[in-house]
Amino acid sequence: MLNNVSWTEARDLLLSRARPVGAENAALDECGGRVLAFDLRAAEDVPPFDRSAYDGYAFRASDAAQASRERPVTLKITETVPAGSLASVPVTPGFAAHLMTGAQIPEGADCAVKFESTSFTETEVTLFSPAKQGGGIVRRGEDVRAGSLLAERGTVIDAGLAGTLAAQGIARALVYRQPVIGLISTGSELVEADEAQSAGKIRNANRASFAALLRREGCRVNYLGLAGDEAADIAALIARGLHDCDAVILTGGVSVGDWDVTPEAMERAGAEILLRGVDMKPGMACAYGMASGKPVLGLSGNPASALTNFCACALPALRRICGRRDALPQPVAARLLRDFKKKSPSTRFLRGRLRLEDGNAGFDASGDQGNVILSSAIGCDAYLLIPAGSGPVAAGTVLKGFII
Repeated sequence: MLNNVSWTEARDLLLSRARPVGAENAALDECGGRVLAFDLRAAEDVPPFDRSAYDGYAFRASDAAQASRERPVTLKITETVPAGSLASVPVTPGFAAHLMTGAQIPEGADCAVKFESTSFTETEVTLFSPAKQGGGIVRRGEDVRAGSLLAERGTVIDAGLAGTLAAQGIARALVYRQPVIGLISTGSELVEADEAQSAGKIRNANRASFAALLRREGCRVNYLGLAGDEAADIAALIARGLHDCDAVILTGGVSVGDWDVTPEAMERAGAEILLRGVDMKPGMACAYGMASGKPVLGLSGNPASALTNFCACALPALRRICGRRDALPQPVAARLLRDFKKKSPSTRFLRGRLRLEDGNAGFDASGDQGNVILSSAIGCDAYLLIPAGSGPVAAGTVLKGFII
């Protein structure tokens, strides 16, 4: 077991142990935000035929080679072709077809022009300038060529990918199953949000915070219950979670006090403790382990500490369990928008919001950054890191971090 490691060591250790869950077929309309479980290669060209880029006329470019305002060229119209229909006759010299946007280019035509550039009647169209061969035509395969790799396994399905799947005729896609994450809250001082708050009790904020974060990441949440401070009771909930879930997250009881029994409970439930403690602030206290290939993640009971440690160290492993290729968060560098006046003996994580200031990335580390200050995590979309051993940091300093 490792003790008090760096946050990157903790992150990489958990990431190396994480494995994606199984896959399932899902209706395409329900795949937004899900993770693709196969390499998507195009089975056909998109578009599948040459088509008109706009409402206008298709003809042979050679017919308009000498067209000008002084010497316009007039062509006879063969027919009108709506999108989704085919021309009934080819386009021959001296003729043009009237096309709607998206209609297939008729045989014989090699260019198209928009109707605004012409003068026309029901039977004739007059051209006032030459047309470039191939102009005005969306070519077959211009968007996608058959055989090309469109998206790799582990890609999150966004609007573009969902539309691309549909364009390939895929109505049901193979996606990774949404992992079920078990949540356990510990501490005899806790009551649930809908319970009366008697003297000495506090409401269970961690349950709601982690449920929201996990659902945002595409997970299903199984709240296993609220345990007190008895190792046997906590171990029983962990065992249930290991049976029903793909990972278990606990909050509370991971420090070194007399009532911090979560690591003991993890071991009683069959987990191997991989590490205890990460050299970071906030969020130093933690206990991370594995049981039957499933992560068992013990975090601080202090809400801000728990969220910070989880986002820095465990979120990449969770994303790997979801099947994502981009498990590591996107790095960012931003300028502090206000002074941070405390010293940082350990690597300090500032939570806050990114802002665009004069075309540059700014970072608003809003509110108190204390371990128990959950309200300053409202709207948090990034963490910036102050290196260990730093003194106060002035506004305008550029720090590195990551987006969550």
